[in-house]
Amino acid sequence: MLSLLSTLRIQDLFDVIIVAVLIYILLKFIRETRALVIVEGILVLIIVQQISQFFGLYTLNYILKGCLQFGIIAIIIIFQPEIRRALERMGNTTFSNFLRFNFNKSSVEAEQTITEICNAVSNMAKHRTGSLIVLEQNTKLGDIISTGIDLDSLITSELLINIFSKQTPLHDGAVVIRDGRITAATCLLPLTLNQNLSKDLGTRHRAAIGVSESTDCVVIVTSEETGIISVARNGSLTRNLSVSTLEKMLSSILDPDSKNVKKGVKNEVEK
Repeated sequence: MLSLLSTLRIQDLFDVIIVAVLIYILLKFIRETRALVIVEGILVLIIVQQISQFFGLYTLNYILKGCLQFGIIAIIIIFQPEIRRALERMGNTTFSNFLRFNFNKSSVEAEQTITEICNAVSNMAKHRTGSLIVLEQNTKLGDIISTGIDLDSLITSELLINIFSKQTPLHDGAVVIRDGRITAATCLLPLTLNQNLSKDLGTRHRAAIGVSESTDCVVIVTSEETGIISVARNGSLTRNLSVSTLEKMLSSILDPDSKNVKKGVKNEVEK
C-alpha cells in the first residue's frame, strides 16, 4: 500500500475525481428516466455472460457477447431524445446545478393521497371533466415530467380539479404524482401501438395505456364524454370503476396495509 501511494501522482487524483464525477452524472441521468430498467437488464446480461464464460458455455457466451455489442447501439437509438435533452441541459445549466441530486423526498402519505385523488376523480367524473393522473412507482418518469410544467405541490382534490378544468391553461396533458406530491402538469404521454383496442377509446385512454406498457406506473382516467373512471396498469385498462372500487384498487397498490384493502375486488378488464 505504501509503495502504491508513493507512486501516486496529482494527475492520478484528478483522473479518479473526473471519472467519479462522470459516473455520478450518468447515474443521475439514468435514475430519473426509464433507462434505469434497461440498464438493470443489461447488467443481468453481463453477469450471465461472465458466468457462461467461466463455465465454458461457448455458444451461450458468443450469443450474449453479440447481444451486448448491438445493445449499446440500440440504447443510443432508443434513448436519442433523452440523450439530446441531457446534452442540452449540460449546455444550459451551471456546474453546481447539474451535479445536484434531488434527495428532497418526503415520506408518502398514501392514505391521504388516495383520499384526495378519489375526491377529485369523483367530482370530475360527475361533471364529465376529462383528466389523466399518473402515479409514479419504481420506474422513474423524469423524461415524461420534463415535457410538462413543474408544480411540486401538495396533493389536494381542489388543485387537481382546478388543473383539469377547461378554463385553465394546464388542463391539457397529464398530471404526474411523485412521492405524494403533484410534480408536473400538461405532461405528454406516449400513445399505445396496440391495434386491438376498442374504437371507443380516445387519445386520453390510449396515452394512459401507452405509458403503462413501458413503466410500472398507475394511470387514472376520467372520460370527458361519459364520465367513466378507468385505471391503466401494465398495459391493461380497467373501466367503469366506482369511486369506492377505485379507492380499494389504489389502496392495494399504494398502501397494501390499509384497512380499505379487501380481497376479491372484481373489475372488467379491457385489453
